[in-house]
Amino acid sequence: MAATIYDIAKHAGVSKSTVSRVLNNQANISKESRQKVLEAIDELNYQPSKLARALTSSGFDAIMVISNRSTTTTTGNPFFSEIIQSISTQAELENFDLILQTAKNSEDELKKCLSKIQEKMIKGIIMLSSPADEDFFHQLDPYNIPIVVTGKVEGHYKNIYSVDTDNFGDSYALTKHLIKQGHKKIACIHAPLDYHVSIDRLAGFRSCLFDHQLDLRNDWIIDSGYSIEDSYKAALRLMESTDKPTAVFATDDLKVLSIYKMAADKNLQIPADFSVIGYNDKVASSFLSPPLTSIDIPINKLGKKATNLLFRLIHQDKNVPKTTIIKTEMIERESIQKIND
Repeated sequence: MAATIYDIAKHAGVSKSTVSRVLNNQANISKESRQKVLEAIDELNYQPSKLARALTSSGFDAIMVISNRSTTTTTGNPFFSEIIQSISTQAELENFDLILQTAKNSEDELKKCLSKIQEKMIKGIIMLSSPADEDFFHQLDPYNIPIVVTGKVEGHYKNIYSVDTDNFGDSYALTKHLIKQGHKKIACIHAPLDYHVSIDRLAGFRSCLFDHQLDLRNDWIIDSGYSIEDSYKAALRLMESTDKPTAVFATDDLKVLSIYKMAADKNLQIPADFSVIGYNDKVASSFLSPPLTSIDIPINKLGKKATNLLFRLIHQDKNVPKTTIIKTEMIERESIQKIND
């Protein structure tokens, strides 16, 4: 049977409260008593349980992951499952539990977060999305718990940190690559502009077309929601119009998959009938035919970096940068056909 705090107290010849003070590293104890307790812990091979530690002032050894999105915006999106796996792996290395927070809406999520903070159930939070409306950040920041966001953070906060990629720059580069291949009629299927990532990717696309004096056609820039079905309909609308684009820029995995499915269903050939470029992860890319020219988002690296930064903050490292940008690269594959004037 595993040793308990009572066994330690008896073995060391001290009170239970003395053992508790040693375990919590409190100062109001003599060196002699502390040494007796430490020796008893060693001799009995005592391992305090997570529940026992949680009942002390230090709280649970746990971090929480929240998406700050409804399930309708995350269902079917491979980004979220992959990054959660990456975070859980890093948490396990630190012997921390991982709590995956779900909620009906932003208000419910905030209420649940505050409850867990006040009950000392968590020591840090990772947010998988960065909403354009940063009121959520303003509400949480005063509670002095470290929060790392895998996305852009515009405001200035004491306890909130960002790990992100250059979404504006990457979208600009993708669009410029299409233009260099001779494309002038370029459409964009994007996600709703509720999050910084969507805003920045669309802004990079628009800025590149503007800089190259190309038309910014509203009917070719389509908000296709968060579902595969809505993205499919948007892609179909583009390809069934009398004036078709020669290339489509997709701002995330779901958009890419929807475009490829639509092309297969309608017997359209990529890139012979139209070219496709966008964002993807390496796993999904391997299933696409033809392979997608894309910015491959390093999802595992994002999750690992965010989690490692959070643990540095939990361990009170004062040298953690407020913003960390993960470098990406564009991989040229076979989804683009060059157009000759």
